[in-house]
Amino acid sequence: MYSKFIKQSSTGIYSWLPMGFKIMKKIEQIVREEQNKIGAQELLMPTIQSAEIWKESGRYDDYGEEMLRIKDRQGKEMLYGPTNEELITEIFRASIKSYKSLPQLLYHIQWKFRDELRPRFGVMRCKEFFMKDAYSFDLNDEEARKSYNKMFFAYLNTFKRLGLTAIPMAADTGPIGGDLSHEFVILAETGESKIYSDKRVFDIDISKHNNTEDSIKKLREKYDTFYAVTDNKFKKEDFEKKVKKENQLVTKGIEVGHIFYFGDKYSKPLNANVDLQGGKKTSVKMGSYGIGVSRLVAAIIEAKFNNNIMKWPISVSPYDVAIIPMMSKNNNSNLIKSQKIYKKLFKL
Repeated sequence: MYSKFIKQSSTGIYSWLPMGFKIMKKIEQIVREEQNKIGAQELLMPTIQSAEIWKESGRYDDYGEEMLRIKDRQGKEMLYGPTNEELITEIFRASIKSYKSLPQLLYHIQWKFRDELRPRFGVMRCKEFFMKDAYSFDLNDEEARKSYNKMFFAYLNTFKRLGLTAIPMAADTGPIGGDLSHEFVILAETGESKIYSDKRVFDIDISKHNNTEDSIKKLREKYDTFYAVTDNKFKKEDFEKKVKKENQLVTKGIEVGHIFYFGDKYSKPLNANVDLQGGKKTSVKMGSYGIGVSRLVAAIIEAKFNNNIMKWPISVSPYDVAIIPMMSKNNNSNLIKSQKIYKKLFKL
């Protein structure tokens, strides 16, 4: 199905061919625009990181075999970044010193690497992938949850523009940690995640909400009203108690985004502190927010594939118009007309 979009280079690693690359770059731009709308600032971090900051946070040994560990010619321990909590925290602590500079929302779109034991489903679960990850820095829990809600809203709008209905579901935090987490899941029979949800969650209209603190808070509250969890948070007794049988939905889905709030899990060990008004220092509160840009190419295919036909939403379609000149051996007038049409469309 994906042969015209990607080509396998080695197990779990792919080259992006022209058509697939066009689609991925369109997805990237939509993700970028929605991040910018909520005031997030873009930067770019390297793919190779020093092991020292991971040892400082305590995650270097805990992360597991998915992390690709390497050494440079001087024997310095390095790694191919699977995520960027440590690196962004190190950047923050070197740059921001006062509470007056908060809040901060920073993001980048960059390649990541995780040494998956069993890569499968093409770019859906692979080793090297293109990802947007964002990080919030706030003074306290209350302000941090406002940043979390902003990103929650941005994700819903991002997936809507991609032609997807993504449902935020309470999820496990995994190796990133923290006590608050949502996965954004689209329904698909080929999905890896089993989901349990109240069907009424699909009736929520995000277009009735705008990018203001009060409106976003009300939207979060609407979603929290309905039971919607991934399999690792599922409890049968809660599901049957909170959701009437006629509203129960048990199906499969594909995770397309994941957001976390983890407080001072990284800021404390990495000494990412700011000076308060009275001169005291406090550890900032942090959140982390990821969208798999390359994964979304496959997710859109799976969600839109129908009757053996791949249907792309207009927003990410590799081409807007296809011009096919009907030609004969002795007459190229249609080719000339087609070229004129192409030139006119190109100027629009």
